[in-house]
Amino acid sequence: MSDLAYVEGKFVPLAEAKVSVEDRGFLFADGVYEVIVAYNGCPFKLPEHLARLQRSAAAIRLPLPKDANQIQRIIQEGIRQSGFQNTKIYLQITRGAAPRSHPFPADVKSNFIATFRAKGEVPQETRKEGVSVITTEDIRWAKCYIKSVALLPNVLANQKAVEAGAFEAVFVTSKGVVHEGTTSNIFVVKNEKVLTPPRTEKILHGVTREALLQCARDAGYETFEHTVTIEELLQADEVFLTGTTIEVLGVVKVDGKTIGVGGVGPVTKQIYARFRQLIES
Repeated sequence: MSDLAYVEGKFVPLAEAKVSVEDRGFLFADGVYEVIVAYNGCPFKLPEHLARLQRSAAAIRLPLPKDANQIQRIIQEGIRQSGFQNTKIYLQITRGAAPRSHPFPADVKSNFIATFRAKGEVPQETRKEGVSVITTEDIRWAKCYIKSVALLPNVLANQKAVEAGAFEAVFVTSKGVVHEGTTSNIFVVKNEKVLTPPRTEKILHGVTREALLQCARDAGYETFEHTVTIEELLQADEVFLTGTTIEVLGVVKVDGKTIGVGGVGPVTKQIYARFRQLIES
């Protein structure tokens, strides 16, 4: 088993992978990405991830250099060659390498890169006990539904969380509207109703988020997609985060304030159990 990359049309050890210093992803963050997890060699919700990749690329007028079938074959071969039981796969597409100039370069082929690593697991104690988060002002651009490689505001906010001893930072507007975490979507449970911010341009339209909404409905809970305020977040019975790599993770403190009874709640546990059944199926 080894970390692997697909670059310039071939698989190489990740440590040996290289791109040009004039790649526009490096110069201008002119690119998009996608992250996918494979369980036991099977990519989870692959069509949904590839559809989102296409939407992100189209939104910045970036032609994908490979179609969905070609990408799927690369993913399957990368999983096979890397040898990991559960694999974390990143796809990154940039506008390619060209002399530094802001306008789109002419006659330059987009650059397609994929990396394959072992999927890290959330420690069982963390999943059992839950995590704390902080809130931070949302200073990102207006098109957060695009999975852009331009993640500096997310990096700064996540570092703020690390320095505060928290697991995640949650973006909140100056008017108190909750959007999402730096690497996750957020859900609120109140009176056994499951709420999450709506699919606007200000949040990433998470693949796991959609799966969890369905899991909640399958478990018999009413779900609502509408504006969530900081007051609703702090007064929730339960809060949980969702994401491709973390799956479902209960939140027990927000800005130091205890949520609910201070533990991972029963609704969160039940929805996570449904999600694990979905993975295993």
